[in-house]
Formats: sequence, structure tokens, C-alpha cells
Amino acid sequence: MSQQIKVGMADYKVGNGPDKLITLGLGSCIGITIYDKRKKIGGMAHIMLPKNPDPSKAIAKFADTAIDAMTKELEKMGVNLKDVESKIAGGAQMFTFSSSNEMNSIGFRNAEAVKQELKKKGIRLIVEETGGNSGRTIELDLDNGNLKIKTMGSGEKYV
Repeated sequence: MSQQIKVGMADYKVGNGPDKLITLGLGSCIGITIYDKRKKIGGMAHIMLPKNPDPSKAIAKFADTAIDAMTKELEKMGVNLKDVESKIAGGAQMFTFSSSNEMNSIGFRNAEAVKQELKKKGIRLIVEETGGNSGRTIELDLDNGNLKIKTMGSGEKYV
């Protein structure tokens, strides 16, 4: 029987099939999933900001330290990072300001930071559903690696 594991804001969790990882309320935040389909082990992080100014604190709040901590935990579970793939969602521009553009938005900067950190670790990014101006909820099925993305006002899809 599968269990739904909730990942809060500025949090990450790891698990294995048949469980599911879910995070709610991704606005400018990014939901990051890393999954090993052979071992049916994966993790999900809900990051809020790109770079941690003090890596001794608030690890899961930032792209750089959350990805590092989550991958270390996955490796302890027997995952080889060469065998994983990643899917990300979120990074919306939730508010419009007269002087704002996408390059300056926190959502865009979060997405870029996540992609940079995944690249540093040699993790393949196979799905990116970022940007726009709608919030999202994501759910990773650890039994098969399917990611359900619910976008406010646009329904849901599986990737």
C-alpha cells in the first residue's frame, strides 16, 4: 500500500516505491524531483531561493544546499547519481511590477539556479515546467517516476 509523503516549503524528502512525494503551492518556488527508475528511489525538494548565504542554516530553502543534501541522502540509500533523472516545476512570476522582467524575477532565478546545480552534479534534467504566472502542485510516483503537475487554472498533466 502506498503512502503520500508531504514535502513542505523549504523542505525535502526521499523515499521509494510505491510511495508518492507531493508538494503544494509552488509559485516562484521550484519543486525538484530526482529519481532512479531501476531502484524506484527518489527525492523531492521545495526550494524558495537560489543560493544559501549561510550553508549551515536553512539547507532545504535554497537550490544549492537542498540539491546537495538530497543527493547525499539518495546516495546513502544506494542511488548512483549517474542513474537518475530530474524533473522540475514552478518558478512562476506571481506578481507583475512595472519595472520587472522575467530575467529579474525570483522564479526565473530559482529555475536557473536549480538547472546549474543539477548540471554540476551531472544529473540529467528531462522535464522542465517553469515560468508563467500560475501556481503549481506536483506529485512524484516513486513506483514509476511519473510526475503529476497540477497548474492552477490549466488542469493537470503527467510527465
